[in-house]
Amino acid sequence: MSEKNKDTKKKQSDRKYLFAILDEDTHDFRFVIRGTRHTAVLAAAGSVIIICIITFCMVAFTPLKRIIPGYPSYSSQREAVENAVIVDSLETRMRIMTLQLTNIRRIISGQVPMPLDSLFASGGVKNAEMTAEALENNADSILRERIDSIEKYSLHPAGPDSRLEGLIFFPPAKGVVTESYNPAKNHPFIDIAVQNNSAIYSVLDGTVIAAYWTDDTGYNIQIQHSNDLISIYRHNTKLLKKAGDKVSAGTTVALAGDTGNISTGPHLHFELWHKGEPIDPALYIKF
Repeated sequence: MSEKNKDTKKKQSDRKYLFAILDEDTHDFRFVIRGTRHTAVLAAAGSVIIICIITFCMVAFTPLKRIIPGYPSYSSQREAVENAVIVDSLETRMRIMTLQLTNIRRIISGQVPMPLDSLFASGGVKNAEMTAEALENNADSILRERIDSIEKYSLHPAGPDSRLEGLIFFPPAKGVVTESYNPAKNHPFIDIAVQNNSAIYSVLDGTVIAAYWTDDTGYNIQIQHSNDLISIYRHNTKLLKKAGDKVSAGTTVALAGDTGNISTGPHLHFELWHKGEPIDPALYIKF
């Protein structure tokens, strides 16, 4: 009896089915599918998988993904990037102002100014803020005591070179100098290896006088500063400022990259010019 049941089940599993679409008027077959029960199950499963793949591709690679609740739009993503750049620039500006205020108070009190590179080291900004707070209480009295002899503490000595040395330059990028300033080898600038898309900063307050593209050096930006200074930043992947924009020291003006035919990797080509002549940035900036 059991063998008969097995034979019956086997015959049922091997039984073939017909799925057809007929013309109502002529009763002709318009569409026919023949197969076993297993074939029908596999066909249904395959159809579901194909539908899932098509749906995934449409959602992942087409604008349809914008209909998903909570997914950011192009405008919100662009605004987020712009806001991040603005916040970074504001934080940098606040740090510079804190450092400048600390050094001014130290000079007024007769102390030696703190080097800029040490202030930017780990914990340096916090130490500078603590120093500024400690000097705040007696700054007014010290100023009154020394107001008659303020000429002794000239912050801007005479001479163009002395004026440059008295300026506080902001490092143009965070990286490693791979090639130093060497006019004898036709290299009147420095190269700084940086991470791709990292921030490029203005070294001083100034005005953007040029923002352009060349085949050799990619995206370039030039900034005019006081004291007849011009800083130039080359091989950027994107420019964030245009000609005529006012910038402050530490403002993000571009994103580092590897553009231009003569570039050999992500780096910043940085030039500093004074009165029409190139000068060594390492004399004034701590890299």
